[in-house]
Formats: sequence, C-alpha cells, structure tokens
Amino acid sequence: MVVGITEDIENDIWIETLLNSVRSLLRIHNFKVQEEFPAPQMPAARRVLADPKGGIWLGLLDGDLARVRNGQAEIFHFQGSGKADRTRPVEDVEQMTITPDGAVLGATGFGLIGWKNGKQRILNARNGFPCDSVHAALTDQAGNLWVYSQCGLVEIAAKEVQEWWEKSDTIARPRLVLDVFDGAQAGRASFPGAARSVDGRLWFANTAALQMIDPVHLAVNAASPPVHVEEIIADRKQYSPQEGLRIPPRTRDLEIDYTALSFAVPQKVRFRYKLEGQDTQWQDPGTRRQAFYTDLRPGTYTFRVIACNSDGVWNEAGASWGFSVDPAWYQTIWFWLSCAAAFFVLLWALYQLRVGQLARQFDIELEARVSERTRIARDLHDTLLQSFHGVLFRFQGARNMLPNRPEEAMQTLDGAIMRTEQAIAEGRDAVKDLRFESATQKTLVELLAAEGQELEASHRAEGDSPVFSLIVEGERQTLSPDLCQDVYRMARELLRNAFRLAHAHRIETEVRYDDGLLRVRIRDDGIGIDPKVLEEGGRAGHFGLPGVRERAQRIGAQLDFWSEAGAGTEVQLTIPAAATNEASNNRTGFKLLRKLRIYGHRS
Repeated sequence: MVVGITEDIENDIWIETLLNSVRSLLRIHNFKVQEEFPAPQMPAARRVLADPKGGIWLGLLDGDLARVRNGQAEIFHFQGSGKADRTRPVEDVEQMTITPDGAVLGATGFGLIGWKNGKQRILNARNGFPCDSVHAALTDQAGNLWVYSQCGLVEIAAKEVQEWWEKSDTIARPRLVLDVFDGAQAGRASFPGAARSVDGRLWFANTAALQMIDPVHLAVNAASPPVHVEEIIADRKQYSPQEGLRIPPRTRDLEIDYTALSFAVPQKVRFRYKLEGQDTQWQDPGTRRQAFYTDLRPGTYTFRVIACNSDGVWNEAGASWGFSVDPAWYQTIWFWLSCAAAFFVLLWALYQLRVGQLARQFDIELEARVSERTRIARDLHDTLLQSFHGVLFRFQGARNMLPNRPEEAMQTLDGAIMRTEQAIAEGRDAVKDLRFESATQKTLVELLAAEGQELEASHRAEGDSPVFSLIVEGERQTLSPDLCQDVYRMARELLRNAFRLAHAHRIETEVRYDDGLLRVRIRDDGIGIDPKVLEEGGRAGHFGLPGVRERAQRIGAQLDFWSEAGAGTEVQLTIPAAATNEASNNRTGFKLLRKLRIYGHRS
C-alpha cells in the first residue's frame, strides 16, 4: 500500500509504503527502485513532501517531522507529540505543506507544528487558537495562513504568522471564518486534505465532503459589534451597572454579565475582559458572556470588556464599568489604625509595667540593703561598741588597782583581754553578715544547728554552760534563698539574745513544717524578758528586737512573745505558705510526720 508519494527537485520519486504493518521508504529513478529504507532505519511516516532546497520531508506517525537528505534522516521532536509527551496519545502528521518563505508546516492532533531556519513552533489553544486538533493547513496568494481545524476553517493574517515565528508564545488573533454554524464540515481524510488551485481558491476535504472557499471574494463583516455590560449579580442579588456602584462588604461571589450586538452569527462573537485592580492580563473566555470573581478585596475596580464579530473584527474600545467593594468594619483603615494604636499603647503599657517592676525590685533590693546595713550598724552598736566600752572600764579599773593591788589588777586585765577577744569575735560576726550570700547551699536547719553549736561553744569557754537543742517536725521543705536568709537572721538574733541575756540552763529551737505554715520557736528557761521591754519593743539604745520585728513585717511573718519573770521566754516566728511556695526537692509519695532531735547534749 502506497501511503505517500512525492517528486524532489532531482526528479526522484519517493514513496512511503506499508506491507504487513512494516513501513519502508523507496527512492525511484528512471522507473526503477534505486534505494529502499525500511524501518527502523528510516522513521515510519504518514506523509511525504519534497523540499524545494533539496531532499524531502517526512510527517511521522508519532507527530514529529524528519528531513531526509542523502539517505540520512534528521528528526525534529515537538513538545506535545506522542514521542515527546508520553502522557498524550500518539498523534500522527495528517498533512504537510511548505510555505513560500520555506517554512514547513504539519497538521497534528495537538496543534499546527512548524519548522523554519532551525526554529520549531507549535500553534494551538495556548496561542489563542480556537482548538488544538488540526487536519490541514496552507497559505493563500496574499500569504495569509488558512488552517482546516476540528473547530472550523481559521484564517491567520500573514503579519501574525511572522510574529509567531519571531516569538513562540505570541497570542495570535485568528479569525474563525467558517464553522458548524456556517455549514463547514470538519474532519480528517486519508489523503492530504487541503490544496490551492491556480485561481487562488482553497479546497478542503474530509472522507465525505469537498469544501471550497475563495479568499479574494469572501464577504467580510467589517462592522465591529457594540459591547454592553448588562447586569451585576453579587451573592445572588442583582444590580444595574450604574457608574460608581458600591458592592456590599464581605461579598463572596460576583458575576458580571456582558454581551455584544452582532446579528450575523451571534454564536461566533468572542470576548476578552479584564478587571483592573484584580487581573494583570486580558482574560479570554471565548464566547462566554459572564465573568466570575470570588472574594474580591475592598477597593475600587474597573471592568473592561471587548468583543469581535463573526469575521474577527474587534471593537477595541469595548465597554467599561467602574464599581467599588465596601470594606467590612474590620477591613477599614480606621480599624487597622486603631489596632496599630492599641498595639503601640499595649507595648507602651508593657514597657511602663516592666519599668515599674524593675523600679519596685530596685527599691526592694535597696530597702533590703539599707535595712541590712542599718541592722549591722545596730549590731555594732549593741555588741562591739558596748563591749569596747566595757573593756575600757576594765582597763581603767586595772590601772587604778596597779599601785596597791597588783594581783587583782592582773585578774582584771585578764578579764579585759577575754572581753576584747569576745568583742573582736562579735565584730567579725557583724562584718560577716555584710558578705552573707543568699544563694547559700545550706538549709535553714543546718544554719540554725551550726549557729547554736557555735554560741554554745563560745559561752562554754566563758564558764557559762547552757544546753542547746534543735527539734525538727514535719516534712522538710526547701525554702527560697532569700527567705532562708531572712528567717535565719531573725532566729540567730533571738538565739544570741537568749544565750547572752537569759541566763538560761536550757535553750531549745524548734522548726515545724506544716502544710500551710512554717513555724520557728526559740524557748529558754532563763530569767524572762522585762514586760517593759516587750511593751516598748526593745531596750533603749538597742536595736536587736526592733530589727527582728522589721524583718518579720517585711516578709509577711508573724512574731509572738511569751515570757514570765523567772519562767523563761518563748518566741514564735510564723511564716505563711505564700512565702514558702517552693516545693520540697525530696518529697516522698506519702507524708511522713517526723520528729527528730538533731542535736542536744549537756556540757
């Protein structure tokens, strides 16, 4: 079966044959087969066309083109062909033609393919063509391109064809001359389906009909169609297209209906539209007469639409309509300005709050430092200065005894030396308080035990022997370093007073941990406290008890005294749970009430 035949410029006859599903290309000269190129040596072809510059062109079964010269085939692959794009079905080349400028065109199911001076092009719906499937193509005497496509007979001006060759993504403006509404019958043929006769008429054929058109005497409707915007439908509510129309806020679906008045073949009127403020390019809806938009932002818009008649004459002016979409309350500029102002006010408030917190923290720390140094000054006054004052009197007494009672003077000097050592120790303790670190690693119980032992040892060296003991009850809790420091210093002051002033035989410290409270009790069996001292809050010129009361008030603790003359004294310091909110690090799965005598012995 001969499926293609042509004669080249050297008078060779080229025939594409099919025998038992095997295709071969034959070269015949002087009525004899000179060469045979069977597949796959030569790609299988459907159409054969002579090249005016020598050689032949093959339209392949997979939608590509091949140029054969000197028995060698050069294949040109096209994007969208069955070989280049495996996702598409195989589309063969139905017909080929060579234009006067040397371009080779091939009609395929995925568009019109072309090759010219090394450039490869595809013309289909992506370039503004009415459809993809093309059956045949040829040029008229004026150089315009006529394409016999599935959607009808389409004319493309020679100027636009040249623009297509210059730039592959050019959006052409083809004119759909004849389609089904004009009686055109599109379809493919088993032979080349297009030819131009010597009188300039164009002939197109399919398997059932032969169709002819005379481009020179073709009547053209030169009147551009008037374009109108008919109505607007916003969320199923209709509006007339009056200028300056305001669309309600939060409109979700917007439909704009338009039309063009062309009564020759109204079905062939085509449109393009653009919504300025939303679209960056013209939209091509074809013959559809509605534009749809969803969730337009608040703002001002201008809708423009143009149309062409059945002969492709465009009304470039078209019609335009301006409208606006009102913003919702949360989309207004005042709302965003208010939000911005509120945000900056909030930032300013947070800044002021933070500055206030830092200032209060600084004041608290400063007050604590001043209070502590005031307490140290009071301690120096109560201990060191008074001790040196007493030592001064001892030295004065010893001087007076030297002439007459030297032995008594020596004893007095020994006592003065001991009192001097004691004063130095007291001064060292006071100075040590200035360097007390709040982040100590010792617990409250350990600090109180160490303080009691030290006081007991120092008084034993002076001949006094009070017995000190420490009792801990309840589940132990870990206090914050600052709270531990405050409680320890208050308890230490009370212990020192008991050892120094109570003349007691037994001094006991009890630390009790409850769920909601921390209690520290210091009791002795000494001479008691003068009721006048308790009533006035301390001795005149002494600052120990006032300092304890001030520190207790600062941490929110309660300080209670019980004392009777000759029956001893008991002082209770109660700290609420709000101050002891740091959980214990050694908490067990159940509460165990423990009573442990940590230290206690009789000297």
